[in-house]
Amino acid sequence: DNFALTNKLGQGGFGLVYKGKLQEGQEIAVKRLSPDSGQGLEELMNEVIVISKLQHRNLVKLLGCCIEGKERMLVYEFMPKKSLDHYLFDPQEQTLLDWKTRFNIINGICRGLVYLHRDSRLRIIHRDLKVSNILLDEHMNPKISDFGLAKIFHINEDEANTSRVIGTYGYMSPEYAMRGLFSEKSDVFSLGVVLLEIVSGRKNSSFFNDDKNMHLLDYAWKLWNDGEATALADPRIYDESFKNEIRRCVHIGLLCVQDLSNDRPCVSTVISMLGSENIDLPEPKQPAFTAKWDAEKRASFNDVSVTAVSGR
Repeated sequence: DNFALTNKLGQGGFGLVYKGKLQEGQEIAVKRLSPDSGQGLEELMNEVIVISKLQHRNLVKLLGCCIEGKERMLVYEFMPKKSLDHYLFDPQEQTLLDWKTRFNIINGICRGLVYLHRDSRLRIIHRDLKVSNILLDEHMNPKISDFGLAKIFHINEDEANTSRVIGTYGYMSPEYAMRGLFSEKSDVFSLGVVLLEIVSGRKNSSFFNDDKNMHLLDYAWKLWNDGEATALADPRIYDESFKNEIRRCVHIGLLCVQDLSNDRPCVSTVISMLGSENIDLPEPKQPAFTAKWDAEKRASFNDVSVTAVSGR
């Protein structure tokens, strides 16, 4: 239909995403690069190079690409349930994500991420993991998408840096946001934010008290120190029978968003933590970008400086 607006699914990192159909009837999603997007072409080519080498049930599948004249497009499998944020942050849709579904989504995201980091032929750092980049199939199984910023690491490479920090503020680790350093552990930080958003049903950018100085990580940390970690859970889906599982997820989320990258677990360890209540978890240290809570529960903020960041 010549990219009719009625077929528009959303806005990607470098252009619009449309629903389409192949001649044999298969539904597809088409990412179309904006004609005036110089940055987008680089990201599109990077996405083709990265994702064409990958195949996993928790990664969105690339079916093809088109680079002809001024047209640049990527063709993906169509995900009928859209992206995770569509359900997670919409009051009308949130109840469709009961706790069992949310826990399954958390595990699926982790499986996809450990494949990128350790189990594929390449070592890949995603660099833009967030709930809007998690797509859902007809059974609400998650698939990681949008590999425009992904970087391939060599076997002996553990960390890299860039002077061009691009990503989504709120999901970026402190070492990436401030110094351009990225690694598996910077993806783990993003995973921790996603995990806490899934548990709470709230955006990291949401405010959690009247004077607007407490975001999601602050609030999760405060509840943890007050011994009330399960109070973070979305009240619309809270189930007492899953109390220990919910508390464990909050615990793991806080371990993932610790300030120092070396303190964060790798994703394979996160999967083990999620899968067994018999594994003793270390106490989390204070998350990055959060306030210190004294005995009287009054906040005094860490000294933090944030560099200019390009949004997506």
